[in-house]
Amino acid sequence: MQLITDIPLLDITYEISVEAVSTMVVFLSCQLFHKEVLRQSISHKYLMRGRCLPYTSKLVKTLLYNFIRQEKPPPPGTHVLPQQSDGGGLLYGLASGVATGLWTVFTLGGVGSKVAAASELSSPLANQSLLLLLVLANLTDAADAPNPYRQAIMSFKNTQDSSPFPSSIPHAFQINFNSLYMALCEQQTSDQATLLLYTLLHQNSNIRTYMLARTDMENLVLPILEILYHVEERNSHHVYMALIILLILTEDDGFNRSIHEVMLKNITWYSERVLTEISLGSLLILVVIRTIQYNMTRTRDKYLHTNCLAALANMSAQFRSLHQYAAQRIVSLFSLLSKKHNKVLEQATQSLRGSLSSNDVPLPDYAQDLNVIEEVIRMMLEIINSCLTNSLHHNPNLVYALLYKRDLFEQFRTHPSFQDIMQNIDLVITFFSSRLLQAGAELSVERVLEIIKQGVVALPKDRLKKFPELKFKYVEEEQPEEFFIPYVWSLVYNSAVGVYWNPQDIQLFTMDSD
Repeated sequence: MQLITDIPLLDITYEISVEAVSTMVVFLSCQLFHKEVLRQSISHKYLMRGRCLPYTSKLVKTLLYNFIRQEKPPPPGTHVLPQQSDGGGLLYGLASGVATGLWTVFTLGGVGSKVAAASELSSPLANQSLLLLLVLANLTDAADAPNPYRQAIMSFKNTQDSSPFPSSIPHAFQINFNSLYMALCEQQTSDQATLLLYTLLHQNSNIRTYMLARTDMENLVLPILEILYHVEERNSHHVYMALIILLILTEDDGFNRSIHEVMLKNITWYSERVLTEISLGSLLILVVIRTIQYNMTRTRDKYLHTNCLAALANMSAQFRSLHQYAAQRIVSLFSLLSKKHNKVLEQATQSLRGSLSSNDVPLPDYAQDLNVIEEVIRMMLEIINSCLTNSLHHNPNLVYALLYKRDLFEQFRTHPSFQDIMQNIDLVITFFSSRLLQAGAELSVERVLEIIKQGVVALPKDRLKKFPELKFKYVEEEQPEEFFIPYVWSLVYNSAVGVYWNPQDIQLFTMDSD
């Protein structure tokens, strides 16, 4: 710990720092040999008590600064330790060599291996420091004391914050938030950087307040959206972390307003359609809807659906100047859900008819499928309704999309599960449809939008039924370590060994004693 915290980072000390950080990871790695989450070990005891305890805040601060600086290895000729062929340190190289030779047979759930050689890391010290930081943050609490490293991560403040630390908060320290923010924006391509961002946003209120007050939130949000956009190339945990980060951000009304004021040009990684100019808010909606549609056709994960819809619901009252493509995609998603609903309903009906002639054949559980789809449809209707009741005059493109696909909503008018929420949507569609009829036939798109903008003023707002505000908060599970500790150790294992962990399997992997 003294090597990490007290020795200044110079060319001649770089490898010593890498070795010290790597050794700390090794000391804690007994978790790899336990199937269940390890509640205590010898290393835990040393780190939680005694002479190590006073170094807590200094260690966390140093590891964060190592991540921020992203220092590259020194040029040849300045190495204190023998240079390894893979570009890593001595212990790092030995661990990788032995592991690659003996452990590559473990594909951890049957997925193909994906080599992530140490030489590909631009900064081995930054990467190892980040992994150690995540391991320390996810150590389980001692029987008589909470994890001091997690306490330090939860309580550190900005260097510009001059307010005194409360005496009740141990292990507190200060760090430059601007430097940390910039590093987090630049490093989101890796699982571990996204997990660090989640940890800080979720657990440190100082960081969360600072980030939400930034005027350049697009620098942070765009890399998160790119992770979701390339969902096929990411493991499921990386996608979950990105979605939860969006959910945490959308809990703030200021964020939901400001993202519609940030205009972006030429988003090159968005390939479905050329977006020459679009607001950050509309882009966020497009990417989240695309994630929902991908999930519907591929993974069918209810948890992922829930997070996507919760983020959209949080934003819905603040939708502003929606891009015409974003408005179309909202209605297109509803159309897809409607078709799926009709298909399952038809299957359920046919299955019921078949059961009358044969009592021996077990029936598929279509009722459960139907219930899930109707929950999602209800949520989509609530999102549309929230936008119409709170910001109708800001979103003519959404009204246009609703009118263009008005037939979609006919079947839900009298449906008992949707009757109440359909009242406002039906009112808006009927009102604007009548105004378009009065204007005559063969209207141009520009003329229709002009009629919609004029009609918004005349629409009787008192006839729109008020519903409770849609607000969803991210709540971590009661025992998060059952997920996060295996996840963190999979990242350590993947980084050091070069074997890609199966994202579908959150069980801890074990190795035979021989």
